[in-house]
Amino acid sequence: MTQPARCVAVGLFCVALAAHAASAQDMEPRAYAASPVGANFLVVSYSWSTGDVVFDPTLPISDVNADVQGMFVALGHSFNAFGKLGLFTAALPYVVADVSGKIFEQAASTSRSGLGDARFKLSVNLRGNDAMLAPEFARTPRKTVIGTSLTVTAPAGQYYDTKLINIGTNRWSFKPEVGVAVPKGRWDLDGYVGVWLYTTNDSFYPGGVVRSQDPVLAIQGHASYTLKPRLWVAADGTWYRGGSSRAGDGAPSEAMNNSRLGLTVSFPVGRRYSAKVAYGNGVIARTGSNFSTVAVAWQVLWLSPRWSGR
Repeated sequence: MTQPARCVAVGLFCVALAAHAASAQDMEPRAYAASPVGANFLVVSYSWSTGDVVFDPTLPISDVNADVQGMFVALGHSFNAFGKLGLFTAALPYVVADVSGKIFEQAASTSRSGLGDARFKLSVNLRGNDAMLAPEFARTPRKTVIGTSLTVTAPAGQYYDTKLINIGTNRWSFKPEVGVAVPKGRWDLDGYVGVWLYTTNDSFYPGGVVRSQDPVLAIQGHASYTLKPRLWVAADGTWYRGGSSRAGDGAPSEAMNNSRLGLTVSFPVGRRYSAKVAYGNGVIARTGSNFSTVAVAWQVLWLSPRWSGR
């Protein structure tokens, strides 16, 4: 693999990550909000991301645009973790991506569709509202919560080592995180700090090449206002830095130093259902994806009979 080809491979892998743009760019308000033990939820969501992919200017890649649609199904369950509130979630996406651009001034385009990498998250609220049954939870005032979580993505997505553009990443990734949630009347203020850590991809294009990536620091903050029970709106922001990557013995790519802003609205639909609409857009994109994203989600929530308190 020649040096120019290695540089192109490193650069175009950022396009493959278009299907996983949420990994570093998560904007999830109220991620550590308290809930009763035994709460279950099922979420079905759709997201549409479109925009540019920005590369190191030294690479012969330009005018790259990606259009990525994702359909997600997620399940979650809250539980008693030695007296603290725990939450486990699992999600699996199906992704449709169209990518176009120029390599050495030659136009090219491709499309991919298939399963994306599976994602799992385990969180525990270390301080604040402890694990409670629904009746006690309903009458207990909200407190400031300090929580921690570990997100894991597993290489379950579609991947071909003979292709530069892929939906799956063919590697594991881990994100330990610490979060703080502060309730102030109708306001909720959230802040999270986490680091994405990546294993190597041992079958990178054109097969047998080892690709590695440095950690990515991800910081996000949210300010949400409750208009009435279960109806709230949030202003979201995130900043992430790092993620320089290299393929084989090639030169490392430029690190990311990007930020995004967004807006989320959540509203009830009956007693057990709720809907959420979110929008996010890049503010600064040094390298990597610079997308506008619209997402809608439908959630059903129910309590396990054992923990309903009845």
